[in-house]
Amino acid sequence: MLARDRGGEPVDPHEPGYDAVIGTIISTTKRLCVELNTGWHEPDETHALFEQIVGHSVDPSFRLNPPFYTDFGHNIALGRNVFINWGCTLMDRGGISIGDDSFLGPNVQLITINHLKDPAQRATTVSRPITIGKRVWIGAGAIILQHVTVGDGAIVGAGAIVTHDVPAGAIVASNPARVIGHV
Repeated sequence: MLARDRGGEPVDPHEPGYDAVIGTIISTTKRLCVELNTGWHEPDETHALFEQIVGHSVDPSFRLNPPFYTDFGHNIALGRNVFINWGCTLMDRGGISIGDDSFLGPNVQLITINHLKDPAQRATTVSRPITIGKRVWIGAGAIILQHVTVGDGAIVGAGAIVTHDVPAGAIVASNPARVIGHV
């Protein structure tokens, strides 16, 4: 089921085994996010809690300003020197990869999951990846939707809603995001 979910196939939360597999990871991730987001933690404690959320080691150069929100956690891959600022949400069931030296401004949302259009099957989800290249800057409040790649060195302007790939070195802004310049 995890492979189907990560592979972009529809997954119904009512199907047998969902709660034991995906549901269990979501429940644990919720608990860990609450622990991370309440009270003060020294940077090394924040790092350790984040590693528990993602289920694997993260480069020591990674920096995070909580609060941080995720629906799953285990499909987040980070390069070196990645910085995630206050209030970011990474809904990662489709997979999120963030390259070296990239920065996410406050309240950025990376959303890899969507629901089926059919109202009778609305609970069924389809997940697709998001790939953020190296040295990317994503401005405050930007939203990047599933199946988007942001090329190396690009800048996503504050408040932009990104629905299509962003070329390397491009500066995008608006809703929907469009190229307004180049680095």
